Amino acid sequence: MIDTHCHVDFEDFDNDRVDVIQRAKDTLDAVINSGTSLEGNQRVLELSKENEGFIYSSFGFHPVTSQDSTVEELKAAQEHLIANLDNIVAIGEVGMDFFYVKDKALRAKQKETFTSFVEIANEYKVPLLIHARDCERKAFNIVKEYDDIPEIIFHCFSGSMKTARRIMDKGYYMSFSTMVCYSQRHQELVKDIPLESILTETDSPYLAMTREERNEPANVAKAVHKIAEIKDIDVSEVDEITTNNAKSVFKI
Repeated sequence: MIDTHCHVDFEDFDNDRVDVIQRAKDTLDAVINSGTSLEGNQRVLELSKENEGFIYSSFGFHPVTSQDSTVEELKAAQEHLIANLDNIVAIGEVGMDFFYVKDKALRAKQKETFTSFVEIANEYKVPLLIHARDCERKAFNIVKEYDDIPEIIFHCFSGSMKTARRIMDKGYYMSFSTMVCYSQRHQELVKDIPLESILTETDSPYLAMTREERNEPANVAKAVHKIAEIKDIDVSEVDEITTNNAKSVFKI
């Protein structure tokens, strides 16, 4: 099993990060730790070096944060990313979030920033981890115009089945988090999307079983078991296919 999207570098884990990582190692084959800022990307890199062969780095720039960033901050994050292309397995999370952001000017800035990262992924041929909330179709319409991005993943996919089919037709992937354990919307999507297009994640420390809990990478096992239950197949089949998908996408 592989957690293809989490944030072990976040301060939520400052008091017990070593234990959290050990529990992940006891359960999982690997973890993709996704950065959301220049500072976060550096933390992600340090963690991957400390846990070589288990934690892999993805450098990103979160859309909600990016709308408030300066041109200089964005440039610095992108220069840092390009300088570390040999140390990362993907670019992300980057994207757009129209759930929290309603202002048209801020949405336009999100789109512009996202497109600039898409162009980097295309130029350097790096997999792309997309954060798209309430704008999945719009994000898809942007990335489908680029032919040299080796793999595209819609992280924590919550879009329509129509958009999901378009994503699958292009050979892209959708990742499903621990939300699948309790979200009817995600359960319906998982039921109709073949395993060959699915990756697993936690987005920890977010999306735990309850609002009071903190999520962690080892909990991706709960998502794997739930997907098996929804599809009425053996857990080992879900584990094998989704793990192989992740290894293929991230070349790990």
